[in-house]
Amino acid sequence: MEKITIAIDGFSSTGKSTLAKELAKHLGYVYVDTGAMYRAVALFAMQKGYISKQIFDKQSLIENLPFIKLVFQFNPDLGFAEMYLNEVNVEKQIRTIEVSNYVSKVAEIPEVRSKLVEQQQEMGKSKGIVMDGRDIGTVVFPDAELKIFMTASAKTRAQRRYDELIENGDQVTFDEVLNNVQERDYIDTHREDSPLVKADDAIAIDNSHISKKEQFDLVLKLIKIN
Repeated sequence: MEKITIAIDGFSSTGKSTLAKELAKHLGYVYVDTGAMYRAVALFAMQKGYISKQIFDKQSLIENLPFIKLVFQFNPDLGFAEMYLNEVNVEKQIRTIEVSNYVSKVAEIPEVRSKLVEQQQEMGKSKGIVMDGRDIGTVVFPDAELKIFMTASAKTRAQRRYDELIENGDQVTFDEVLNNVQERDYIDTHREDSPLVKADDAIAIDNSHISKKEQFDLVLKLIKIN
């Protein structure tokens, strides 16, 4: 079967990355987690003191974008690629609630989006790629053969994220996670540059009440149709 581009967009904590990883492994495709890229930039901004609860020095972040090197390195023990920021493995660091609190604000910056979108489009030139994020089907790959838009209720997504964080040993409350999900939803859908919207030709999947396997099987059928 001829290789295609699969674009998966949707709200935070809808399981986009999990689905994309499974599809890429099943199909022998390249998987790119664009959310990890934005999280890595947010972590960089935090490390440099450009963003905190008190300040957000956008200009300094923009000026230092040339010094941010992002690379995915495949980990055979885990079965997926991990994010490296300036040659340091930051896969665990970028998944914290602290980074989640800032990532949507960092992703609003047009210069950040421009830098990362350019890299993402380069990664997908040869097709045979599964990429997930917020603007993959609308901006990064508007001509993707298959576009999926994932959603679920805010409480359902917050519960999933909360369970994941607790399992990883993070000290968080459910209300804190729910507030983060709701705030990210608002920022993602209201930003001026590449807001989160469903592409006209994307297929919407609400996974509030379906299992991961049901969702995976559904998307596999869609791939066969395409």
